[in-house]
Amino acid sequence: MQVKMYTKEYCSFCYAAKNLLTKRGIAYEEIPLAGDSSKAQEMMKLTGGHTVPQILIDGKAIGGYTELVEMDMDGELVKTQ
Repeated sequence: MQVKMYTKEYCSFCYAAKNLLTKRGIAYEEIPLAGDSSKAQEMMKLTGGHTVPQILIDGKAIGGYTELVEMDMDGELVKTQ
């Protein structure tokens, strides 16, 4: 499972999403948006979203923290070996 997450430094939902992934033992690539408008444009193009976090799993945009929690509760967010 490849996870990429667009974040901002002082975002409580970003922090919570990172904690959940870490708790589940899932590695992720964090893409900070601070001061980089090209990364923000990339995020909007890939996800259609403009809020953070925006999370992609295996190249598919799943949404943000709420959607990540829903996946976890449905048992879809498990560590793959």
